[in-house]
Amino acid sequence: MISGPLGIGKSELLRALPGLAARQGTWVLSAGASALEQDYAFGVMRQLLEPALFAADDKTRERWLSGAAGLAEMVLGQDLFDVACTRPVSVRQAVLLGLLKLVERLSAAQTLMILVDGFHWADEPSLQWLARLANRLNRLRILVVVTVRDGEPTSNRPTVQAITKAAARVLRPRPFSLAGTRALVADQWGEAGHEEFALACHETTNGNPLFLTSVLLNLSVNGIAPRAEHADKVRSLRPAELRDRLIDCIGAQTEPVRDVAKAMAIVGDQADPEVIGQIAGLDAVGCAEAMDVLHMLGLLADRQRPGFVHLVVQDAVEESMTAEEREKLHIRAAKSLYGGEHSVEQRAAQLLAVTSPQGQWTADVLRAAAGRALRRGAPEAASRYLRRALLDTSTNGEDRARLLVELGTVERAFDVRASVRHINHALPLLSSAQDRAAAMVRLAPALLGSAPPGVRTPTRQVFDELGDMGELSGADRELKLRIEARMRHLDCTDPLELADDSTRLAELGGDPPVDTLAERELVTTLLFAVTLTSRRPSSWVARVAERIVEREPASSSHAHTALPLLVTVLAAAESTGRLTPWLDTSLAHAGRRGAVVEQAVIRTEQAVVALHTGRIADAKRAATDAFELGALEWDTANPTTAIAMAAVASGVRDVELTRNVLTGCGTETTNACLASVLHLMRGTLATAEGDLRVALEQYQECGRQLSRASWNNPVLFPWRALTADLYRRLGDLDAAREVAEEDGRLAAEWGAPAALGRAKRILGDVIGGEAGIVVLRESVDILEGSVNALELARSLLRLGISLREQGHPEAVAHLRRSHRLALDCGDPRLAERAQASATEAASRQPGRPSLTRTELRVARLAAAGDTNHDIARLLGVSRRAVEKHLTNCYRKLGIHRRDELVDVLPPAGSDRGPGTTEPLGRSRPRS
Repeated sequence: MISGPLGIGKSELLRALPGLAARQGTWVLSAGASALEQDYAFGVMRQLLEPALFAADDKTRERWLSGAAGLAEMVLGQDLFDVACTRPVSVRQAVLLGLLKLVERLSAAQTLMILVDGFHWADEPSLQWLARLANRLNRLRILVVVTVRDGEPTSNRPTVQAITKAAARVLRPRPFSLAGTRALVADQWGEAGHEEFALACHETTNGNPLFLTSVLLNLSVNGIAPRAEHADKVRSLRPAELRDRLIDCIGAQTEPVRDVAKAMAIVGDQADPEVIGQIAGLDAVGCAEAMDVLHMLGLLADRQRPGFVHLVVQDAVEESMTAEEREKLHIRAAKSLYGGEHSVEQRAAQLLAVTSPQGQWTADVLRAAAGRALRRGAPEAASRYLRRALLDTSTNGEDRARLLVELGTVERAFDVRASVRHINHALPLLSSAQDRAAAMVRLAPALLGSAPPGVRTPTRQVFDELGDMGELSGADRELKLRIEARMRHLDCTDPLELADDSTRLAELGGDPPVDTLAERELVTTLLFAVTLTSRRPSSWVARVAERIVEREPASSSHAHTALPLLVTVLAAAESTGRLTPWLDTSLAHAGRRGAVVEQAVIRTEQAVVALHTGRIADAKRAATDAFELGALEWDTANPTTAIAMAAVASGVRDVELTRNVLTGCGTETTNACLASVLHLMRGTLATAEGDLRVALEQYQECGRQLSRASWNNPVLFPWRALTADLYRRLGDLDAAREVAEEDGRLAAEWGAPAALGRAKRILGDVIGGEAGIVVLRESVDILEGSVNALELARSLLRLGISLREQGHPEAVAHLRRSHRLALDCGDPRLAERAQASATEAASRQPGRPSLTRTELRVARLAAAGDTNHDIARLLGVSRRAVEKHLTNCYRKLGIHRRDELVDVLPPAGSDRGPGTTEPLGRSRPRS
């Protein structure tokens, strides 16, 4: 007997025997049983004997069937069923006797080998004949070889058991070894496969020949080479032909075995046998027996622990279930996976597959699972649970509204539009103003501008319904303040409303209250308004904004409040020192929560901060990250993010990023200020392409739109500076000067150094000559107090070039410093221009007095950061002598300050120059 699980190679081994028997002169009779032919009496026996009888001549056949053996003709004739029906018992016994005599006569002259594949499926009369034959084999020259599949229910029949017990020897083929798998891979492709590929094949199939050959054939037919990079495909492959074979196998099992297999397919590897038994409706003993059968069939990897040997087994079981049966089992699983080590998400996963309402208990499970998913940083999973929970709520009741608000809150993390839509659906279902207000404040003020009218329109109505501010306290007052913040931000493009915002801010006093989130949101919105219009000086705005940052915990959830506006306010006021660590912490929090929208918003905020501090490379990286995170995509964008991205793209002057942002924002927008910033970006592209007239038109249109909204801040919207510079390049110096002077006036009113220094730089370029140099020096002096090092580098470049053209020896120092700052800011193009200009300036300078050795020594020590006292001690001279040497150095090198030494000193190693006669002094002691 050859036995083993499904696909282990029993039939293949049986098919190899006839060839071996033929070489030994053995006569082979073979048959194959089928589950579909079990009711066909003597079917297997006829497969064995009829070919031999039909092949024999008449004389031989007559000799074989003489005597008692002739009774076998009753089976082999055409009237079997008529005979069987009239005298079934006596006929059958006579036939069995005749068949035994016939086989004995066949083996008399030649050894006989009888092969029966899958004999456990054989019809009962054939099995009775085989059982009787098995008991007589010790007297006959007959070898009977049968195959039986472990776990098959038909193998438990008494006749099958009698035959298996009579077996003199039992063979159990083993799975292929790894070496065998390698050999099969090589045979399939005609070449040795990569080791990782062969290992994946072996581990995925456990060496089972049926599984392994199915996988290899499927891969080969689809043109997948046996290479390491395809190992993952091996592990995920589910051959359809193998699945169909498994469906037949599973369908032939008893109902308890099928039920356990279906329960396992429903819960996967997540449940223990006890839960599987509950789902299948079996007690512990019945479940264990069914699992034993599945293991014997070769479908389970482990007898004690649930888990199919291959993904295709799962597919086969699932395909064998009806939709109604599948839903019923999912409901059972959800109820069974309760308590113990089973998480609420495992129960919720079962309910996701249930398409019919199941009542309040289902909604409770799904909401609990959503909370668990949020805590592990999986908001998309949480939203799936909540969407399914909607099926178990009323169609228009407040229970549905509350769930919609909860769903919209979760969706803020990855799908802004869906969030707005669901909260919009919830608002009409909420009866109280407090509940509607609580739903509205889940959305950031910036989102309300692009929200449907069903969200925007009720904002003022809810604000009025909440009552008089003076009579409110606690949660109601907080809601009213937060609704006010959103209501005011909706009107931020209306000049009259912006003026009212300034008045409201003044009513809050010199130190507006910022202790609660609601107060911080309102004050932030008002600060944003006065920043846009420059109605308050930047120093005051920065002081109040910094108080908000001090009191607001660093968290990614700030992205859904008014606080992103605060980043823009502080960047415009050049007060970003507290923001950098605050945003770093918030970004880390967003990453842990898996909140894509929050990460996109925070990377955009970081880009804004980097832009306004002159770190152009950091700004570009952050903006690119935000773009790749979907900051401008339909489901993650909001107008504030888009405006910030547009400003950064223009500010870093990166053509590719600008094009990406323009594409992301689209050609049409209903947001007037976003439209104006898009003109700014188009102007940047036109400038880069050399089309200055088109760029000028774009900047001017940007300015007209911003002016209509009273958005005048020169830091956030530098269209005047860009326009003035284009006028200068086009030769219209009068227009350039007029625009630059207006830009300078607005910058002075706002008070941030970067905008004023930039305006002075452009004005100095327009004026030109010695008078222009004076203005350029003012620009540099102003920008020395700015956090924007890039603007300082640009002004140093323009000053250096102007000084070079006028023959001033200090040009080189300014240009070299510009080069160094540009490199620090990550602007290689500016650095390259500064370096080239410095080289040219140095070549134009006439010979100047050389430094003496001592002067050079003193200058180098000063450039390295040593004080005059330190230098005097090291060189053994007086402090007055050091001061005299430094004065001479400044005069000879054409510089004015100590920090300019590093840019103009000769390279190290050239300590001895022509005409130097003074000693170097004592060396610095080694530490």
